[in-house]
Amino acid sequence: MLGTKGQRTRNSILETAAALATEEGLEPLSIGRLAEATDMSKSGLFAHFGSKEELQLATVDYAAKLFISEVIEPARSAPRGLARVWSLCDHMIDYSERQVFPGGCFFASASFEFNNRPGPVRDQIEEMIRSWLSYLQHAVEQAQELGELDSSQEARAIAFQLDAFAQAANAQYQLFRDASVFDEARRAIQARLESLRPVAS
Repeated sequence: MLGTKGQRTRNSILETAAALATEEGLEPLSIGRLAEATDMSKSGLFAHFGSKEELQLATVDYAAKLFISEVIEPARSAPRGLARVWSLCDHMIDYSERQVFPGGCFFASASFEFNNRPGPVRDQIEEMIRSWLSYLQHAVEQAQELGELDSSQEARAIAFQLDAFAQAANAQYQLFRDASVFDEARRAIQARLESLRPVAS
């Protein structure tokens, strides 16, 4: 569903806001800056967002929904187990590789920016990242239950390692602009998953 004209306008504004946040930061994001970027009036934007914090929270929520549609939802079509673990990781890397946001992964940049700034915005960023890691961990647990990954290894630690490879690729690409890091991350994840296959007795 496309939604009402107001909803479409709001989504268009938030798309611009999220892109700006990955390039300039979420904290500098303001009604004034967004008015300049969208060629809208401040009063028009205030009709959608009553304050800077409300704008920031809405931007985080928009980015979270986009991450779910780009990474989690496509992976749900993969069978439970190792195939789904790989699909989640591959889509996570693809999300960064395609530069869905011009400054790379929204939550990588936002978490770094807000990690020492208590408040609702930080809490919402933390909640989204916890949710992602929990989902990845659950996929690993399912693979272990199916006997496709070594069940003696802690699922939380495995999820941490797999996510770390994807995050490293995103961070290094932003700095070096060398797209080969994405395939390096994929190979590292494949190697780690292969090393976790149970040894046949």
